[in-house]
Amino acid sequence: MTVLVSACLLGENCKYNGGNNHHPCVAAFLADKEIIPVCPEILAGLGAPRNPAEIRNGKVVDCLGNDVDQKFREGVRLALEKIGSVPVDLAILQPRSPTCGVRQIYDGSFSGRLIPGQGLFAMALLDMGIKVMDADEFSE
Repeated sequence: MTVLVSACLLGENCKYNGGNNHHPCVAAFLADKEIIPVCPEILAGLGAPRNPAEIRNGKVVDCLGNDVDQKFREGVRLALEKIGSVPVDLAILQPRSPTCGVRQIYDGSFSGRLIPGQGLFAMALLDMGIKVMDADEFSE
């Protein structure tokens, strides 16, 4: 089984604040699987740390109001390129992210309010027919 996974869930310090979202239950699930770790934001050259970003009116903006949508979309394109023609059985992604959110994303107001929706990368994977799971579906 080949599993695409948000690199931050594996402990890679690629989160917007320079940290990670290491998830022991996800790591345990992946122990006997072939994995493809990916962080579209890092692939796009956004770096870590970086300003927090959310989707507002269909576009990704950072907390200073800068339009970073094209950079995020470039990251998605590069992540899909990294996968290439490898058949991916499952993707496990970081919840609430403007890139990887599966069930919910922040509403774009930077107030911590969540709304139903998907991040750009999660949407692209779903459009390709890849099964996508939110890391919160794995109990800690």
